[in-house]
Amino acid sequence: MTAAGGAGGRYGEDVFRPDQVGEGERIDFGALAYDDITMARLNALGIGPGWRCLDVGAGTGTVSRRLLEETGVTSVVAVDRDARFLAERSVPGLEVREADITTPGFVSERFRLVHARFVLMHLPEHQRLVTALAERVEPGGVLVLSDAVDLTSDRAPSTPYAVAMRAMWQGLRDTIGTDVSWVPSYPHLLREAGLVPVAAEMHVPPLLPGSPLSRFWADTWERSRASMLATGLVDAAAVDEAVRYLDSEECAALSAGMLTVWGWKPRETQR
Repeated sequence: MTAAGGAGGRYGEDVFRPDQVGEGERIDFGALAYDDITMARLNALGIGPGWRCLDVGAGTGTVSRRLLEETGVTSVVAVDRDARFLAERSVPGLEVREADITTPGFVSERFRLVHARFVLMHLPEHQRLVTALAERVEPGGVLVLSDAVDLTSDRAPSTPYAVAMRAMWQGLRDTIGTDVSWVPSYPHLLREAGLVPVAAEMHVPPLLPGSPLSRFWADTWERSRASMLATGLVDAAAVDEAVRYLDSEECAALSAGMLTVWGWKPRETQR
């Protein structure tokens, strides 16, 4: 995912630059951890033949391609502010667009499925953006949003992992405005946007040595290391220790949860 926004900075420019070596691989590690969960939910919602879909902040396009290859949807418009990874992996039915979703009218069409994962948490104006995405859903269609929920609260044991995660969240908030504290309000925001019914679920993939998720977090810490150190919550040695901890059998921790919420656009009725 690349998106605009932040506390004076921008995702993809100040942190997680697409031109940085290995950034596509980092995104794919996250996809390996979360794509099966996402696809299970989309399949349960009935996404399939005849559906036109919008995948917002599509990253390397793993969800977009799986929608086309596994569910048989008619088409997917995959949007990202930097579409280099999408353009590298095109498949039939995939339309790639480079656009900033914070810009009004970034797409003009309506879709039966509008999907965004790990996007809005990096952006300001959450309520406006949720409403804007809901407006891109056609009557009878569904909006599906997923974002992270921080499970390394002050009550969690101060393992090397927890210490690094707290510094990461604070550092990203200070530099690019990432804020996951509002994510639990998703169901309410979708209902306020006029969607009904609305439901939500949360999944927490396991942290195992050498797993894609563990590698994702290690790479994420490396790319956000400067902002983590700037918080004063960690030093370089603490970040290195956390990376080693992730890859050891000593690791006993919860990854960030992924909250997914969905809401349906009521069908238009004839007067």
